[in-house]
Amino acid sequence: MKLILQYIRRHIGVFLLSTLFLTMEAMADLLQPTFMSYIVDEGVINSDVSQILRYGAIMLGIALVGAFSAVMRNRFASKTSQAIGKELRQDMYHNVQMLSLENIDRLHPASIITRITNDVSQIQGFINSIMRMMVKAPITSVGAIALILIQTPKQAPILIVIILVVTILTIANMKIGYPRFGTVQKRLDKLNGVTREFLSAVRVVKAFNAEDEEMEKFNKASQELASANTDALLILALFSPLINLAVNFGIVMLLWISKNQNSSDIGKLMASVNYMTQVLFAVAMISNVINVAVRAMASSGRIQEVLDEKPAQKIVQHPLTPKIEGNICFDGVSFAYAGAEREALCNVSFTVKAGETIGIIGPTGSGKTTLINLVPRLYDASSGRILIDGCDVTQIDEALLRSSVAVVSQKALLFSGKISDNLRWGREDASDAELQAAARTASADAFIRETEKGYDTWLGQGGVNLSGGQKQRLSIARALVRNPRVLILDDCTSALDAQTESSVLSALRENSKDMTVLLISQRISTVMRTDRILCLDNGLVQGFDTHENLMKSCRIYQQIYDSQIGGRHNG
Repeated sequence: MKLILQYIRRHIGVFLLSTLFLTMEAMADLLQPTFMSYIVDEGVINSDVSQILRYGAIMLGIALVGAFSAVMRNRFASKTSQAIGKELRQDMYHNVQMLSLENIDRLHPASIITRITNDVSQIQGFINSIMRMMVKAPITSVGAIALILIQTPKQAPILIVIILVVTILTIANMKIGYPRFGTVQKRLDKLNGVTREFLSAVRVVKAFNAEDEEMEKFNKASQELASANTDALLILALFSPLINLAVNFGIVMLLWISKNQNSSDIGKLMASVNYMTQVLFAVAMISNVINVAVRAMASSGRIQEVLDEKPAQKIVQHPLTPKIEGNICFDGVSFAYAGAEREALCNVSFTVKAGETIGIIGPTGSGKTTLINLVPRLYDASSGRILIDGCDVTQIDEALLRSSVAVVSQKALLFSGKISDNLRWGREDASDAELQAAARTASADAFIRETEKGYDTWLGQGGVNLSGGQKQRLSIARALVRNPRVLILDDCTSALDAQTESSVLSALRENSKDMTVLLISQRISTVMRTDRILCLDNGLVQGFDTHENLMKSCRIYQQIYDSQIGGRHNG
């Protein structure tokens, strides 16, 4: 609730203005039955048409004021709730951008999406409910009860009993409902995760004819969400009728006690019944708002968790800004992912000179990608140091570090937009000539020019209208546009044929002689061309030398060579 109040305070002026119109609307509703009683007791019973017209005109004026107040209240309520929702999403998104991958792994992407969308919508609904109903309901309830006591004081014992019963039921509703709506949001996280996983891997699912298995996973997650929702809504189904029953019972008792009412006071009795009905509606409003509040509080806690999340990587107060040449040193580096049973890297040490091209190879799961993720500080080492040009990467200005290091990941990630826009992710101010030069080095210029609009060709989400090899070459070109001092290629030529891969790597070596290149590949024929090769297995360095020397000294490297090429002569 503290989070919601914090954002409401930013719009306190509009909130109070809405509350003012809400109060005017509630007062208008409360005055109507009283003047109706005047019409009956002073006009109808006495056959006084002038009194009927007089009080009728007053009621019409009050109704107009109430209608105007309702329109203004709805306008301000909608405006404020939407503004707060926008600010919540912006603040969450900004904070997520500041987090490290370790934080993202812990929060889970699917859960973050749910919090930015569904949880914020719950907060918006609650704020809208506060400004439209929450203030009105207490005013209506208190005013109606006060007017009943003034007009028919005999009803006081019944009202006290009803108020106590309704209060107890409302508190029980909140206490039992809160944890259940929290469970609903968690189940929604899981459903979003299953859906996101399917959509991101839809081609693989169809290729393996695994639709039935995915449907089963989705149905299971959907059923769990439905069960959680049913469990939560059962609480509403239990308490709402009980609250309505209590108020309706009060109306019946009011009529029973008033069975001998003087005919001259029949208008007051009508007003009292009307006020009891208003109390019923007010209590129903409060019950509905409380149910929305229970969901909002659960969502508020989840949103606060994202806003309170601090980057796992330490922030340096006075970062270093060295001139980065590309010398890299791993000094006893170990790393373990959060919650992992064992380290992904263990006591890794090696040194790379500026301008060298280093091949990195090893079995699946040996720690290759983990190793290169530590260079631009996507993660921080658990122990040991990573030095670039003699400076610990944790002490270097993050913007400088990442502008000097370009990473081409295993999966080619492109964005909706023109090809030129995607290439300029490397550097926004890059000229057309620079884009074309980078594309030529990545062997992408030729196929780009063959498209209908060349560099202005529009790409669908994820580059869906390109082949895997074309996307990889564009990703490499995008990295080259940045003109980095360190280029990291994480098995990003896997979709290329041998001839195209050879052309790309040759062009890289020729046009990027001063650039340090870390090249991960599963193909030993690819890393054989590099200056030196780092061989990993189970997070340990098994060898770091030239191809010829590793063939003599590294058993793991020999096994990889034999499995891919064979024909090795002993001795």
